[in-house]
Amino acid sequence: MTDKSKQKISPVFKYASILVLILVLFGMFMPARFGELTGALSNYITVTFGWYYMILVTVIIIFSVFLIFSPIGKLKLGKPNDEPEFRTISWLAMLFSAGMGIGLVFYGASEPISHYLAPPSTDPETKEAFMESMRSTIFHYGFHPWAVYGIVALSLAYFQFRKNEDGLLSKTLRPIFGDRVDGPLGTVVDVLAVFATVIGVAVSLGVGTLQINAGLNYLLNVPQNILVQFIIIFVVTILFLASAWSGLSKGIQYLSNINMSLAVLLLVALFFIGPTILILNMMTTTAGSYLGTFLQNSFDVAPLYEQKSEWLKSWTIYYWGWWISWSPFVGIFIARVSKGRSIRQFVIAVLLVPTIVSLIWFSVFGTTGITVAQNSDSILALPPETQLFAIFNELPLSVVLSTIAILLVSIFFITSADSATFVLGMQTSYGTLQPPKGIKIVWGVLLSLIAFVLLLTGGDEGLGALQSAAIISAFPFSIVIILMTISFYKDADLERRNLGLTITPDQDKLEEYYEHVEEHPNTDMERENPDNVF
Repeated sequence: MTDKSKQKISPVFKYASILVLILVLFGMFMPARFGELTGALSNYITVTFGWYYMILVTVIIIFSVFLIFSPIGKLKLGKPNDEPEFRTISWLAMLFSAGMGIGLVFYGASEPISHYLAPPSTDPETKEAFMESMRSTIFHYGFHPWAVYGIVALSLAYFQFRKNEDGLLSKTLRPIFGDRVDGPLGTVVDVLAVFATVIGVAVSLGVGTLQINAGLNYLLNVPQNILVQFIIIFVVTILFLASAWSGLSKGIQYLSNINMSLAVLLLVALFFIGPTILILNMMTTTAGSYLGTFLQNSFDVAPLYEQKSEWLKSWTIYYWGWWISWSPFVGIFIARVSKGRSIRQFVIAVLLVPTIVSLIWFSVFGTTGITVAQNSDSILALPPETQLFAIFNELPLSVVLSTIAILLVSIFFITSADSATFVLGMQTSYGTLQPPKGIKIVWGVLLSLIAFVLLLTGGDEGLGALQSAAIISAFPFSIVIILMTISFYKDADLERRNLGLTITPDQDKLEEYYEHVEEHPNTDMERENPDNVF
């Protein structure tokens, strides 16, 4: 880290916090106008740039797969002797809890049901709609989001732990822009990253608040309104700020492990209580259908088919926007906990493990949800945040299942916000891995305020306001992701060539290079002698 990390306030903190505060005040004092503007801008981006989102996310997947098989995959995210800080199980639990925990619970049953009622390209409430609903849901939670998270995290970890850069997104662009990333250009990039992080996480917190409110309504008959939602946000904010104050290793790691245990408990219980054989059959068929139609669905924007085109705007493009807006937060956090792992190990784990877990999760919750809803029409008419609890009400141990679900969403809320305060504090404190607690507290409060404002401006259509915010914040940051990918490949491929890395690398050259790095930790060997390193 540089001496800058010891300064009191960074320009990124000043500009980003002012920008977020302006949005909070605008949303609070002019909620209707704020909702109209975000809705109109979101619709414009979706209609005009839907094709761009589809191509971008798919190209990122292709690049990620290339890295697995490329000699670049042999490079380590760190120095030669660096070892992983966290055990693999804890590492996977932390990245998964930060990545999309609330979304899994919120949409676990409701998204398959929504696609069953309004499928992208077939008749509703049919066997074909059932199958299409499962495939579409896995498509949204499979390789695509994790490729986006992975490329941001990979670039950050590579430059921070291998190239001794500060942990800022702007520093990953040095191979393209040189020392200009240390000036105003870098500040703009980091402010964009902070803004996308705030909106992306706030969307998730808003979704979590809606579901906690719905669960309390089911269990305790608590009203579902904006006042109750404000109280929920306030209480959970106190909890996650206490967790953030305790530090990364204690707070987030412990909560992540607890939450993964609760998630497994709920998943296993529903697997055996629900239609077990049908779940297994749907899981197998869905996996094949997902892989078999992967490329077609990845590029299909349905220009001539109104039904699917409208469905894509409401679902797929919204999701791609949400994942892109989440990527600086999740990417920075995953990078922070991934030091010492090889690029190949990192990419395989980040792509494969969450996709498999998502397949299992949605097969259990989606199959059970649609099966139960087919025998209870009232469930189909309920809002998404309430459907899961209505489904549990039709099953044995309903109160136990609902209680676990509320705890799960609440802890996912805390871990996501806790991780986000660390990431935001890091990004607005010159990339230090030990951001000041005061700055983390400021960001924690602003995150909760933005989540509340989005719910306030959305009114009865709170979920729509959340979707609009995700799509808008993702657009400018998507350009940063493109630049990060190019920058990473440019530098990593140069290092690969200088090392002579192929499928079977020259071990002597590797050892010589590592000795040089140990002796000169703050220099780049290829810059000193790019034509003949050895």
